[in-house]
Amino acid sequence: MEPRGTKRGAGKIEAAEPHNKLPRPAPSLPTDPALYSGSFPFYRRPSQLGCFSLDTQRQYHGDARALRYYSPPPANGQGPNFDLRDGYPDRYQPRDEEVQERLDHLLRWLLEHRGQLEGGPGWLAGAIVTWRGHLTKLLTTPYERQEGWQLAASRFQGTLYLSEVETLAAQAQRLARPPLLRELMYMGYKFEQYMCADKPGGSPDPSGEVNTNMAFCSVLRSRLGNHPLLFSGEVDCTDPQAPSSQPPTCYVELKTSKEMHSPGQWRSFYRHKLLKWWAQSFLLGVPNVVAGFRNPEGFICSLKTFPTMQMFEHVRNDRDGWNPSVCMNFCAAFLSFAQNTVVQDDPRLVHLFSWEPGRPVTVSVYQDAPHAFLPT
Repeated sequence: MEPRGTKRGAGKIEAAEPHNKLPRPAPSLPTDPALYSGSFPFYRRPSQLGCFSLDTQRQYHGDARALRYYSPPPANGQGPNFDLRDGYPDRYQPRDEEVQERLDHLLRWLLEHRGQLEGGPGWLAGAIVTWRGHLTKLLTTPYERQEGWQLAASRFQGTLYLSEVETLAAQAQRLARPPLLRELMYMGYKFEQYMCADKPGGSPDPSGEVNTNMAFCSVLRSRLGNHPLLFSGEVDCTDPQAPSSQPPTCYVELKTSKEMHSPGQWRSFYRHKLLKWWAQSFLLGVPNVVAGFRNPEGFICSLKTFPTMQMFEHVRNDRDGWNPSVCMNFCAAFLSFAQNTVVQDDPRLVHLFSWEPGRPVTVSVYQDAPHAFLPT
């Protein structure tokens, strides 16, 4: 269900505009969950078209060399007791977040495989190309209360490309990130190191460096409503023991969370964190999220598997919970909004879609730098 009417966004005073900003289009898109509560829209089961890897130097390789293999500890009734602080900060090589990669790696894969796509270049001409993470933000928008987003959109040879732009608030937050938050980010990556091996049947080696430049990315094809999608997302690992070896159903998502001690804490976890886990994994077709729950000292004391298709059950009867139909209907409405707004085929022309909690999605138009992201 897509709302027919749109409301104009409230006017706002903006900082000095870049000289290359063009007149702002009038339409906006509301985000109120009540507008998107219809039946669940069609979403084609994602199928993997290919993959690529990024190495320790963040260099691109068109293969699966960075893929890791799920290797959980034996289920012997005891907690795994993984020390997530081990190696911090001495054995930690974080990715340089100042480098804005945009769609670069996905575009390189697309350039190399454009002629091999099922349906040919004609299929791509009607598709939307983006990262899974950008779609995840769209899915969670009707329920997001804290963080806004910006998505740059350009059309080239019929294809609509969507690339996130870091908001000023997100940039300020990143530059002022407190030491505790930096350590928590490390702990998430460290958990993956404890749970993954470099080869099938191998054992994890948590003694090495945690290097967040490395990544294995799946490239998938899907369709939401009448919108063909080609998108890529980072994959934590594949399960050699999975019932099917066919990606993405063999993939596993790994997460950490603080230990829960009360019904209220679980309720908040289901309402907020599980929504993001569901959106991320559902889009990619990943069947299971394995969560490690950490104590205040930074040790993993228990593991729990959350099947993606059962996550909604935790909030189905919660009046303040989330609804998958709302998430997917809003995403479909946004994609229609973007397709109908970005009509000119010009890689130098950028429509910047902006959203802040409690407001509608608005659009501004730019030519060339700083927002242009497609090679010309």
